[in-house]
Amino acid sequence: MNNQSPKGNRIAKVLSRSGVASRRDAEKIILKGRVKVNGEILTSPAFNVSESDIILIDDNPIAKPEDDRLWCFHKPVGAITTARDDKNRKTIYDYFPSSLPRMMPIGRLDINSEGLLLLTNSGELKRKLELPSSQLGRIYRVRVKGQPKESDLDLLRSGISVEKDFFKPMKVSIDRQQGANAWMTIEIKEGKNREIRRALSEIGMQVNRLIRVEYGPFKLGNIKKGEIIEINKKSMRRSLKSVNINVARENIRQSTEQKKFSAVSRKTSNKR
Repeated sequence: MNNQSPKGNRIAKVLSRSGVASRRDAEKIILKGRVKVNGEILTSPAFNVSESDIILIDDNPIAKPEDDRLWCFHKPVGAITTARDDKNRKTIYDYFPSSLPRMMPIGRLDINSEGLLLLTNSGELKRKLELPSSQLGRIYRVRVKGQPKESDLDLLRSGISVEKDFFKPMKVSIDRQQGANAWMTIEIKEGKNREIRRALSEIGMQVNRLIRVEYGPFKLGNIKKGEIIEINKKSMRRSLKSVNINVARENIRQSTEQKKFSAVSRKTSNKR
C-alpha cells in the first residue's frame, strides 16, 4: 500500500482509541500485515487516516472510537491479571459484569497480590499511565516475616540489582510489628515484574501479604474486594491533570445514555 500519509490521525492512535490495543501493540499488529485501510494491506504504522477511511483488522471492521474511561478494581488474591488462563484459574474478568465494555489493565498485580488495579478502555491512556517517564508512584502496604530494622532496608532506598534487573530507589518505612510479622509501606515508580517481592527476597525478607493502595493520584480507599468502580469524567480529568497527563476533552465526552449507565453501574460488585 502507498504509505504516503494523508491528513488525519495516525493509524496506531485510531486503533488505540478504538480499544484494539495500546499504541505500541497496534503498531506491531500493523507490521504483521493484519490491518487494511480501504481494502489495501497497510505495511507501516507511519500512516494517517480520516473518519471516511474503512479500517479492518483481520478483515473485521474496528469499533468506533469510544470515550476514554477509567475504573478502579480491588483485585483479590487468587485472581490472574489476564483475560484468559490456560490453567482455568480465575481471572480479574470473572469479577466484572458483562455490561461493561472491553477493558485493559494498567500494569499488573501477580496472583498472590491484592489491592488497586486500574483498568481502561483506552490503549493510549493505558500507555500514558504505564510509562516510566510519567513517574507515577505505586504505594503498597507490605507484610513481611520477621523483625526488619531500618538498616536492613538501606539497599532498597539506594537502589538494588536483582539478577539482570536494577530496581531504582524505593521509599520504605516500617509501620509496625505484628507478632512474628512486620508491616511496611513501600513506594516505587516503575513497577517491574514482581519488583517488591524480588527486592525484599534479595535482602532476605519473605513477603506474605502485598496490597497496592495507590497508583498515581488514584487510591484504593474503601472499595471492597472484588468490586469495580468507574471514576467519573470530571474526577478522571482532574486527577490526570494533577500528574501532568492530559486527555483531550473530545476523548472523554459522555452522552446522556452513558451518564445513565454510569449512574447505575458506577459501583458494581460481582455476584457469582
